[in-house]
Amino acid sequence: MAKFILIRHAEPRYDEVDGRGYFGMGHELGRLTSNGELQAQRRGHDESLLGADIIISSPYTRALQTAATISRITGIKLTVENDLHEWMPDTTHQYKIDDFTKLYHEYRESKGIRNEHTKYPWESYDALKKRLFGVLDQYKHLKKVIVVCHGLIMSTTGDFEDLFDFVETKTIEYN
Repeated sequence: MAKFILIRHAEPRYDEVDGRGYFGMGHELGRLTSNGELQAQRRGHDESLLGADIIISSPYTRALQTAATISRITGIKLTVENDLHEWMPDTTHQYKIDDFTKLYHEYRESKGIRNEHTKYPWESYDALKKRLFGVLDQYKHLKKVIVVCHGLIMSTTGDFEDLFDFVETKTIEYN
């Protein structure tokens, strides 16, 4: 049975991407704050990570920068898994950052379940869970895997209401 240590990315900043007018997927290019860099370094020294076979990461900058820091400190190989990306507030990738609150609110209010009253084209909780476990299936032959991803992805391993702080971990066993 594989042990997966899920880590939410460190604290991001979006001032640069917002200042450039990036929206939709472009917003995901935000990098870590100085504090986020320190958070990632501290997590990299977490002894529970030692002995992992691999680090797999979301391709989004905040997660990848966190994973790269952990990889550098631990010497554990890092690879990117596209399906570990954050929840999609708009599966058409058209949303403006000003719309995010409405999209996220509807997702939370409906507990991630799309229905006939759903107004926005956000990714469902079940689709998010399917994406995560599709990735984990590829690594379950290993003993220990570090997964650097996003809080909403992590929530699919437990309860919809689960929320995770920056660089918080959750360990699951999966076969």
